Amino acid sequence: MPPADRIAKMVIALVAASMSLYHLYVAFTGAPQAFFFRGTHLLFAMALVFLLYPSLVRREEAATGGIRDDAGGIYGAAGSARASWLDWLCIGASAATIIYVWAEHERLITRFVYVEEPETIELVLGVIFVLLVLDATRRVIGWALPLTAIIFLGYAFFIARVRFEQVIEIMYLTTEGIFGPTLGVSAAYVIMFVLFGAFMERTGVGRLFMDFALSLTGHTAGGPGKVSVVSSSLFGTVSGSAVANVMVDGPITIPLMKRSGFRPAFAAAVEATASTGGQIMPPIMGAAAFVMAEFLAVSYFQVVIWAIIPAILYYVAVFFAVHFEAKRVGLLGLPRSEIPRLGKVMRERGHLFIPLVVILAGLISGYSAPYCALAGTLSCIPVAMLRKSTRAGIGWHTVWEALQDGAKNSISVALACACAGIIIGVIFLTGAAVNFTAFVVNLAQTFLLLALILTMLAGIVLGMGMPTTPAYIVMVSLLVPALIKLGAPVPAAHMFAFYFAILSAITPPVALAVYAAAGLAKANLWESGWAAVRVGAAGFIVPFMFIYEPALLMINGWEQWHVSLLAFISAVIGCITLAAGLYGYLFAACRMWERLVLVIAALLLIAPELISSLVGIALLLAIGAKQKYLDRPAAAASKPAAK
Repeated sequence: MPPADRIAKMVIALVAASMSLYHLYVAFTGAPQAFFFRGTHLLFAMALVFLLYPSLVRREEAATGGIRDDAGGIYGAAGSARASWLDWLCIGASAATIIYVWAEHERLITRFVYVEEPETIELVLGVIFVLLVLDATRRVIGWALPLTAIIFLGYAFFIARVRFEQVIEIMYLTTEGIFGPTLGVSAAYVIMFVLFGAFMERTGVGRLFMDFALSLTGHTAGGPGKVSVVSSSLFGTVSGSAVANVMVDGPITIPLMKRSGFRPAFAAAVEATASTGGQIMPPIMGAAAFVMAEFLAVSYFQVVIWAIIPAILYYVAVFFAVHFEAKRVGLLGLPRSEIPRLGKVMRERGHLFIPLVVILAGLISGYSAPYCALAGTLSCIPVAMLRKSTRAGIGWHTVWEALQDGAKNSISVALACACAGIIIGVIFLTGAAVNFTAFVVNLAQTFLLLALILTMLAGIVLGMGMPTTPAYIVMVSLLVPALIKLGAPVPAAHMFAFYFAILSAITPPVALAVYAAAGLAKANLWESGWAAVRVGAAGFIVPFMFIYEPALLMINGWEQWHVSLLAFISAVIGCITLAAGLYGYLFAACRMWERLVLVIAALLLIAPELISSLVGIALLLAIGAKQKYLDRPAAAASKPAAK
């Protein structure tokens, strides 16, 4: 490696590690004033973007071998070329614009917004700052989010007729624009949990999750597919990214599924769908969950409580989709000789679960989410050193690499939140949210279902072009108020938007998790995409379920636990029945009319009314009894997994 490349690599490593260390320090001592804290976070992120994504190198060359990530950026990319003079100029300009805000923060926090006119130098620096944020976001995420922000700016200038000075003022000189609450969430919450995930990965948790899943489900019908579901749900709790999850789990689970007899497209679909669910899986979930806690002014632990039952329903549906497909085709599990024993796995590596327990215990005890993430992060290395089986390869280099990984993995979210701040600033300045809410309400009239369908489609479309967090933010700003006005409970409306911003990762034509999984499985993209929609069909229904039955979110408190329990049991049976109907197997292969009855039964069970649930159970029992006792189906030929 040429000396200049070594120096560039060292600079990137120092900036990334410094960013992580700064946030670890702040999590321990407490965050400084918003302009300082959010500005420092953004300056680190922008410096890394301009260093890692050079302007004078073609994007495909800078990211050779990588795949676009649903959280932004390129996952698994090769090292980029050195930054050019233009990139260093951008870093200098970023520093100048943010340092000016630091220097003037006393005056900025006491000035009267829209009354005192910004100075000329502030307008010039503000324009430069907005352009730099748009360019940095474009480099790390692509054009979709910056173009959306530009459209909103055009709306402010040419339709709402807002003065140029006011737009720059809100974006640059206040905490309602780029330095707004969304960037604050990235600085306070997201990077800490991304850092935690980086330390967990570096200490070998991925292998623990895989062995744990194999020991539980590897021997059952379609075992490798169920291993994918369990391991992806576990890894998703620390990765927060569907594509990252696919790229870690997929190289192991997809070949296992193919070897056991699953079609390549189905194997890709299972891995993509299971990996996507990681963003809705407590206790960590995706970055947008932290934004939700900030928007609703509740603790993050409260969001975790809301997410528990919907996440279980999602994974129950995916698990049984694999089970019924395996039964229908006649597949068995892996040989016992290839499966690690659960006791041995837990004895040798089970202690690596401790950092997750630390975070969960901290959240339950009422500590702040960043402080819990700090405690979990600091526990990773000592926990890995507890036993010889996990101690090998752990050293100071592990800490150094994890610090770099955490910062690099967080820059896409930081820039997405900064760019989303432009959109939120325009909405705040122009009152666009009120107008859009009125439009949706007028269009839907009194039909909440129509508004939900519009929101679902908007979430899927937005999620195709931008990461989950900004897609959720745009939906919350424009569509969620209409749902609330039409009667949806506030937490349920936010969770609805959150889910559909995530599910775009498995929805054709732009299904990023499917792209990653199909590449690993060497399967057709469109076939894999539609197979993923079928595997995750319940995921598209679950959000409607908790809108009409809020007890599934446990928003009424523990005193109504029996209501939540009954709703949960009915919904679980409904999700299993839906999988049986879609894959044509219950106790035996189903005829077409039996599949139709099962789907109808599932929808009735999913509905919140008691009568519909009882009818659904009756239909399910009728089909089950017919297959079990009246029919005499020929025994399906079964074949063991090849060795």
